[in-house]
Amino acid sequence: MRRHLLLMAATATAAVVTLAGCGSAGSSGTEAPASSAAGAGCAPVTGDKLVVLTDDKALQNTDNVIPAINKKASSPQLIAALDKVSAALDTTKLIDLNKAVDVDRKSSKTAAQEFVTANNLTTGLEKGPGGNITVGAANFSESATLGEIYALALTGAGYTVKVQQIGNRELYEPALEKGEIAVVPEYAATLATFLQGKVDKAGKDPSSTDLTTTVTNLTALGEKVGLVFGKASEAQDQNAFATTTAFADKYSVKTLSDLATKCSGAATILGGPAECPQRPKCQQGLVDVYNFQAGKFSTLDSGGPLTKTALKNGTISVGLVFSSDGALAAG
Repeated sequence: MRRHLLLMAATATAAVVTLAGCGSAGSSGTEAPASSAAGAGCAPVTGDKLVVLTDDKALQNTDNVIPAINKKASSPQLIAALDKVSAALDTTKLIDLNKAVDVDRKSSKTAAQEFVTANNLTTGLEKGPGGNITVGAANFSESATLGEIYALALTGAGYTVKVQQIGNRELYEPALEKGEIAVVPEYAATLATFLQGKVDKAGKDPSSTDLTTTVTNLTALGEKVGLVFGKASEAQDQNAFATTTAFADKYSVKTLSDLATKCSGAATILGGPAECPQRPKCQQGLVDVYNFQAGKFSTLDSGGPLTKTALKNGTISVGLVFSSDGALAAG
């Protein structure tokens, strides 16, 4: 299970339908946004490499990687060690870490050790009070790798650390509150929305396209449940839209604004999970924020192998992916 609350996993059955008025969106039977595009659009282009189009109007919220910490287990030295990890981590490096594990088939421990060594993350750390602590991780490889990186940094700060892969947020977040685990790698916007649902379901969505706003709201929510946070890294794992590099080069598109301006029209095929046409961070958001109008929608998966294969094979023009996917690594 991925960490995002904005899109749930969808059917694996692929189908392509024309968007006309309120037509269906693939095999799901859900309705898609009406298309008023009159342009020719941009037909898919096959290619082995994928590239994310820049979200230049900030459609997506700030899902930056951030250490979430049980307040009672916290210490200045623990936070300093985790902040050093955050300072070294950006989206490009996170993509490379995911490639090492998901594509090159290294273990999370090996990838973490290589990252810690390359970035000198244990050099000069002040020793904390020590003792045994557990770093939690969710049940997907990126979280496991980040958990191993946190563990190595905290070991350098004098702690005896083990990593425990627990499951989804509904399982590991209560364990963090109780102190059964001390630290977990989290995602700022999604965790803020999750905690808001626990603290006050009727309250305003605390996530934002502005990182400072998101972290401020997250910090306030954390205080209510006994959590504190290290600094947010520059690394983001959020919903994103990708094309092949061949497509981007052919049509000269680098941003989602470029896509909307140059590729709205009948030939353009958007791919994603069945619920994408109605989601404010998927097709509906592309319509509302960018005025992008796809000619067709293909029901695939949520940033998974069906979508990436469809992009590379030239079945779709643009598809929903996760911004830190190892398939996006350069070279």
